[in-house]
Parts: sequence; structure tokens; C-alpha cells
Amino acid sequence: MSSAYFGSRLRKGAVNTTVAALAVAALAASQAPDVTADSAGRQTTTDAPAADPATGDGATGNSPYYTDLPPLNSPNPAPSASTGTTPTGTGSAEAGIPATVLDAYKKAEAKLAQSKPGCNLPWQLLAAIGKVESGQARGGRVSADGTTFAPILGPVLNGVGFANISDTDNGAYDGDSTYDRAVGPMQFIPSTWEWAGRDGNDDGRKDPNNIYDAALAAGHYLCRYNWDMATSSGLRSAILSYNNSTDYYNTVISWLEYYRKGSHEIPDGTGSVPSNRSDDDNGTTPRTPATPAAPHKPGTPATPDKPGTPGKPSTPPVTPKPPATPTDTVHHLEDAGTATLTAMAGDAFTARIGTRAEAAAGKAVAKVRVRFTITGDTDAAFAGGESVATVVTDSKGVASAPALRAGEKTGAFTVRATVVGRTVTALTYRATVTERAADTLTRAATTDLTCEAGGEFAEEIELKATYGGAAADKVAATATLITSADEPTTNDKGPYFKDADGNPVRTWTLSTDDDGLLKLPKLYADDTAGTYLLRVTTAGGATLTLDLTVTAPEPTTPTPDPGESQDPSTPPSTTPSPEPGAS
Repeated sequence: MSSAYFGSRLRKGAVNTTVAALAVAALAASQAPDVTADSAGRQTTTDAPAADPATGDGATGNSPYYTDLPPLNSPNPAPSASTGTTPTGTGSAEAGIPATVLDAYKKAEAKLAQSKPGCNLPWQLLAAIGKVESGQARGGRVSADGTTFAPILGPVLNGVGFANISDTDNGAYDGDSTYDRAVGPMQFIPSTWEWAGRDGNDDGRKDPNNIYDAALAAGHYLCRYNWDMATSSGLRSAILSYNNSTDYYNTVISWLEYYRKGSHEIPDGTGSVPSNRSDDDNGTTPRTPATPAAPHKPGTPATPDKPGTPGKPSTPPVTPKPPATPTDTVHHLEDAGTATLTAMAGDAFTARIGTRAEAAAGKAVAKVRVRFTITGDTDAAFAGGESVATVVTDSKGVASAPALRAGEKTGAFTVRATVVGRTVTALTYRATVTERAADTLTRAATTDLTCEAGGEFAEEIELKATYGGAAADKVAATATLITSADEPTTNDKGPYFKDADGNPVRTWTLSTDDDGLLKLPKLYADDTAGTYLLRVTTAGGATLTLDLTVTAPEPTTPTPDPGESQDPSTPPSTTPSPEPGAS
């Protein structure tokens, strides 16, 4: 039996565990020294959570996965030193990844390297998860844009053998309006896809059945807590947050290690689909051989069996109803005294959102996960830069959302509070981001601003903008040469600024720097002497008016003719010159 065939037929059990343990130990040895592995391949870390703190149920709702393991031998031929992959269509079958699927993984890696470089996400990790979740989108059965030809759905999550997750999408993704099911090549449950979904192929949609969208979403999901995939502890935390199972972790690690040693591209639709799932008990438990019948003595006819007494029809087994959880008792959500949510662009919101989970009679329900999702055209975010946060209610039934921080986009947005794992009416909070503002403008210098007509002002004006006593950074401002204090129209005479082409302009827009300083460009004067006004205003209403003085030029003294040597104080002589020839 070839090693490739052997690998594809492995089931979970002793062999599966041994191979996975070897892969875990090998990967632990190749990564940062923050993990240890015992002889069985079990890892010990200090910061790997037992469950995903955001969702509890992981990205997949802990749905079943494929348990097939890679071959024991490394991919053949070895990967190219320059590309890290073997040539298209060569090497062992298990190392082949359908072309579109492989492209999606690599593009997701590139995008995460830009947006979250500290995560160090390798595309091979996405390939390993894609392998165990859907067999690489069922062997690459996807269209040119990466969409699966048919939806890939996990089992109904009704609490019988799996998590109990009531419908959260009204069947929009999974076609089930009673319970949720994991969807797509990366097997996201709808409630997770609602906030984790991404548009990976830039078609304006977030489709869990599209491998580009799903791969990018999986990358963001794995990187959302700043876990570093270059460390074994960060890698372990991320994988367990996707599906909180040690067997799942070991299986993913096995494929990750295998793909890191080499892989190659194969045509779409030609990949094999794994055959063994974690919920498949067929062949996973060794059976006890049947005891053979005792042989008859020679020459002795066998005694025929007596007809048995017909038995009573067996009663079909009754599936026990899962015990009620705190989530099952939630009837509605109430606001827990949230103040008005308003903040200036770039600032933190002083008010925090509080949501109370209540039963039908108004009693508080503790230990319920409440998800807060920022929606709308905004770049506001919770602490850590995420647009979604999940918080467990306290003993008073209250979940306090992390602090909100405004981005640079002004306007209104909303925060939706929903119960994870139960369909109740969402609670919506409206928040507003206002433009950056200043309420005070001051000039540090006290010297007069003077200039001779036709010249330029020696001092470049610098002002300080503050709001509530603190430096007001990045605040928009306008400087205008006005006609008078009572007539703030633009003056067409007197001092002026110069634009890029050297033309005079008497209105200039600018903004404060990070320290709240406002530095005006150089001022020039035309030939008109007089006193002029420069008014500077900022967003928020801060205003300062400065006096500018333009003086007439000093009178010039005539320069004597160099040919004249006569003292100008001596009157010219009136004695006539003697006529020629006179003696």
C-alpha cells in the first residue's frame, strides 16, 4: 500500500493520534521556544485559551471536520527554493491544492501581511484549515471567481451531538430558519460570518461560499487578538479559537507541517475529498470478533434450532432534550443606562455601552454572551481596532461593551447588541462622530506685526489651538484678510499670502499639527499703507483677530551729480566772464 493511499484512509484512532503527535512535536521544534511537547505530542503553553473568548463556539460552532491525515513521507518532489512549491501538477496527490483555492489562500496571506503584519499568518495554515473543513472546497469545485458550485453545509446544530445554536440568519446562508449550520469552504456559522465576513475578491459582496471571501475572513478571524502565528502559543490559541478541540488542533497542525514542506497547484475540480469525519464512528472503534460456533461431533446430526418466541417490537430511542442554558432563558435586551454617544474625530467616547439581558419577567440573566457589532459607513472601532466585540453578562445581567474610539469619518453610525446563540430583537445604539474642533486660539509672541509697503513681514505667524485646555490636533482652520471687524469680507488691498504660482491670495486654509500648532505662511504687503486685520477661525468656533501694519516707504534723498564740485550751500557766481580779447 502506498503512503499516499495509506494517508488518505487513516481514521481517527491510535494511528491518527500517533501521526498527529509526531507532526505537533516537529512543528513545536521548528518554532519559537514558547512551547513544550511531551512524547505523545501534547503541547503545554501558558497563554492558549481553552475556548475562544469571543464566540465560545469557535468560527464553526465546533462542527465536525475531516480527520484524514497527510502521508508519513514528505511531498515529492521537494519544493522549489525560490517559490516554496513544486511545479504544477507534480508531487504526491495530497500535496496538490486546486489552483483557485491556492490563489485565494496566498492572496489572503498577502492582505493580512499588510493589514496585520504582526500576525505572521502563513497561507499554509489557511490551506490546513481548508483541508480539514471542506477538503479544499470539495477538491476545488469552484467557479472562476471562487464560488462553490453548490453550497457546502455542515450538520444541523441542534444540540444533538453538536453545539446547540438556534437560527441567527433566518436561513439566509444555510437555508435553515430553525437552527444554524456551518457554511462554505471554511465552514463559518452564520452568526460569526455576520461580523467576520470579508470581501476577498473585491466584487462588493461577502459570500461565505466564495473561497476568496472565506479565506480572507478566516485569516482575519485567526489574527483578531494579535496572536502571532510565528509562535507556537499564538498558533495554538488561534487554531483552538476556530474549533475548540485538541484533536482538531492536532489534525490542522499535521496538514500545516505537511504543506510547509511542499505543495503544488492542480487544476480546479481535480482534488480528492476526504472520507473520514470526526462525527463518523464507522470503523473508528475496533469490533470484538464473533465467537465461532462449536463444531459438531462426527456422525452426530446437528440439532435443529427451536423456533424462538416472537419478541415485542422495540421502542425507538428517545433523544434527550438538551438542558436549558442561560441563553435559552433570554427574552429581550434592555439598555443599561448608556449615556449619549458622541465623540470628536480621533477621540475616545467617554460613554460606554451597557446592555442588560432579561428573561420574560424582567429578571436579569447572567453568563450570556452579548455581541456588539459596529455598523454603518464609519471607521470607528472598539479598543484593539476591531468592529465586533463579545462580552459575557455579569451577575446583574449587564454586558459592558469595550470603549469605543472615533475614527476620522464624521457622522452617525450604529452599534447593534445581539445575543449569541439565540434570536431576540437586537438593541441598537446610535453614535455620532463630530469634526475635530478648537475653542481657543492664542499667539505666543507679543511683537507688533509690521511691514513696509511693497515688502514682506519678517515674522511668520504661529498660533496655538486648544480644546478644553488640551492641544487641539488636526483641526481645520481658515486665515482671512478682512475689510474690518464689523465687515469680515475679504479685503482686496493690503497684506496677502502667495499661492504655489506666486499669485496673491487673501484667504488660506490649513490645519493644526499634532501639538495643536497652527503655522501660517509668509505674509507680503502691496503698495498701500495702512492698518489691516487678519482673522483666523477654526472648526469649533475659536477665533483670533490680529492687527497688521503696513507703513509708507521712507522718502529718498536726491543723489548729487558727480560732475558738480560746487558746494551746494554757496550761491552761484553772478560776475560775468570777461569777453575774449579783453585785457
